Amino acid sequence: MLSYSDSRGKGAFARKHVPQRTCIACRQTKPKWELVRLVHTPNGELEIDQRGKKAGRGAYLCPARECWELTLGKDRRNRLARALRIGLTEEYRTALMEYSRTLPEALVGHRKELNDSEIIG
Repeated sequence: MLSYSDSRGKGAFARKHVPQRTCIACRQTKPKWELVRLVHTPNGELEIDQRGKKAGRGAYLCPARECWELTLGKDRRNRLARALRIGLTEEYRTALMEYSRTLPEALVGHRKELNDSEIIG
């Protein structure tokens, strides 16, 4: 009988590891490719990293407006500034709020109630 395995002893149909990341707003863990990465680059800029490959300190948010508003809104608690270890200027905050307006209001199956007790910080 033939055995389907590679040199590491895993079967031919073994699942590939999927990197997981946590949204800094709702604290849900999701596959990395489902989240939007913000990066503080070595040259001091704050950018939206579409591919997730840019150098610098990163933070992840769900692609739902509610998470962006929670992070950037009135009850902001400096989640993004803390995650990126930077001072978040009003210019950056305004630019990110503009970007968030292009996102869907909420995602299907996304938690709508985000209580303070569910947020670490």
